[in-house]
Amino acid sequence: MTITYSCIANGRVILAELALTGGNYQDAVSSVLKLVLLKAEKKTTARIGSYVYHTLLIDGITYLCATDNPLDVTLPSAFLDEVSRTCSENPVMFQESFPPSNAIVADFQQVLGRCMMKHNQSQGEFMISDLKSQVTDVKNSMSQNIDKMLKREEKRNILIDRTDNLQVASMRRGS
Repeated sequence: MTITYSCIANGRVILAELALTGGNYQDAVSSVLKLVLLKAEKKTTARIGSYVYHTLLIDGITYLCATDNPLDVTLPSAFLDEVSRTCSENPVMFQESFPPSNAIVADFQQVLGRCMMKHNQSQGEFMISDLKSQVTDVKNSMSQNIDKMLKREEKRNILIDRTDNLQVASMRRGS
């Protein structure tokens, strides 16, 4: 999964945004921001088109990201937490009136970019470790299946030997 888009908004006004891929996010983001304001819940998730939009609402500021995997909520949640924490630690955020100046927008975009790159890369590392774990599980399962087959083959060979012995014994008795 990849975080492809992120933004910071005050109400329905986007303060800063960054997209790693081309696409028309504005319509979907507008719908999601409207949903966030209606629900007024801290976290919201919405699927629109081929993307899943995750939001975090803190003190009227919405932190939003779009991902391409509907199953994972851990990575977007960690990303949004880090972005909100980083932005809230910026004293300028509380000094400026909204809409912010271009310098603040640039700062927010840098925060979004750093966090997106970090979480997308760590997600790749997580996928590699997850794949290694899956390979190990498959190896263990195959080993167990091979052991079971070998035991069954042993039992089958024993049964074949007994059958042969019984046939030989019955032929001797019959003659």
